[in-house]
Amino acid sequence: MSRRIELEVTPEDRGKRLDSWLAGKLEGVSRSRVQQLLDAGKVAFSGGGRPKANYRLRGEEKIQVNLPEPVRLEVRPEPIPLDILYEDEDVIVVNKPQGMVVHPAPGNEHGTLVNALLYHCGDLSGINGVLRPGIVHRLDKDTSGILVAAKNDAAHLGLAAQVKAHSMKRVYLALVHGVVTEPRGRIEAPIGRHPVDRQRMAVTDKNSREAITHYRVLEQFDRYTLLEARLETGRTHQIRVHMAFLGHPVVGDPKYGPRRCPFDLPGQLLHAGCLGFNHPVRGDYLEFTAPPPPIFLRVLENLRREKRGEGR
Repeated sequence: MSRRIELEVTPEDRGKRLDSWLAGKLEGVSRSRVQQLLDAGKVAFSGGGRPKANYRLRGEEKIQVNLPEPVRLEVRPEPIPLDILYEDEDVIVVNKPQGMVVHPAPGNEHGTLVNALLYHCGDLSGINGVLRPGIVHRLDKDTSGILVAAKNDAAHLGLAAQVKAHSMKRVYLALVHGVVTEPRGRIEAPIGRHPVDRQRMAVTDKNSREAITHYRVLEQFDRYTLLEARLETGRTHQIRVHMAFLGHPVVGDPKYGPRRCPFDLPGQLLHAGCLGFNHPVRGDYLEFTAPPPPIFLRVLENLRREKRGEGR
């Protein structure tokens, strides 16, 4: 079942990208979901023809969207321990461990953060399709750190608006290869699917989206640098792709880093250490911090010992 939505483009919309325009017109539908609808042929001109995501509006079109009705996600709640930093009737903030997938997907139907949240909370918001109940933003499987989930649709919409407006504070710690010479910087480079390997992202001008990362050097070692990275936008693998683009891939990153890792690691040394947002219902500002996982701290301590000349 699906419902057909008729949208009319106005002269004021001339020049806008279709995908971003649709995301602003379809309430509760993210830009990634719009992309899925476009890929599935669910978006068409009223006179016929299927536009691409990067189509620039002319200001006079009529667009039809066949929006599938939401399907209840059959995900089994599982009694998986959670590191809960905050919880109320609207939101829950957790410190996700490295190695945990955020939401179910083919091949990862069990043991995800969503499985754990459903067991703990009983229910989550239904917005964002069947695969990501309650999930407003995500972390990669092997990225640890803080994530907020919505328990109801009102909270979800309020948090999603902050993500879209780039007002949610998201700060990461990253250990990267090489010595980053500039004490701080701003990376503005668009990110899209890799033209050859569709499992990877890349800095590209083709079918890409704006991506901005701010970084600050915290500590330098002989061959590595500890950075603080703050997201202005939130694209898939953004920090990992941007740092690799600069020639300083994240240590332990299997997709964008060297094939051989100098340390015995389960994944990249990237940790979402600080998250700040306005409560989506009450409006007050909340901020949370969490230290990196033990394996991250052990690598840092070994590098500091080496820097001091110990263990040589």
